[in-house]
Amino acid sequence: MVPAKRKQASAIRVSALAEFRYRLRLFLRFSEMAAHKVGIPPQQHQLLLQIAGAPDPSLATIGFAAKRLGLRHNTVVELSTRCQKAGWLVRKQTGSDRRRVLLEVTRQGRATLEALSIDHARELDELVPQLIRTLTTLQTLDRKSSPCKIKMKMTMKTKDSEARREI
Repeated sequence: MVPAKRKQASAIRVSALAEFRYRLRLFLRFSEMAAHKVGIPPQQHQLLLQIAGAPDPSLATIGFAAKRLGLRHNTVVELSTRCQKAGWLVRKQTGSDRRRVLLEVTRQGRATLEALSIDHARELDELVPQLIRTLTTLQTLDRKSSPCKIKMKMTMKTKDSEARREI
């Protein structure tokens, strides 16, 4: 039989994880809709974001993007081809190794990313405090020896109302 304190900590942990996953999904859905709104498919937006955000331009290869996006090499080749046709990306050969191709975001691609980044920053301004509360609850559960003292406040937004509940 599981002690009451353990059951309560487990219930709080599950609730916090569910809330965290929900908030992440809300952001991902927002991102997908924002990309569509400016006329770029979400996966192509993600590709541009990874290439433009590479810590070093010499790393911005198909392999780098595939790893960062969790996609297969051939899938990223196709995505980069589509981005190139749309004018958002160019491919550049590096030296004598024709297999190594660098990807570079064009001015048009950067303008699209900038518009999306502004919208994403606004969305994150609302989301970050909620994520921090949820992550803090999870972290506290792992550190505290008396989990039944932990309370987590979650704000659940719906179209019609904003409900607050305390667990």
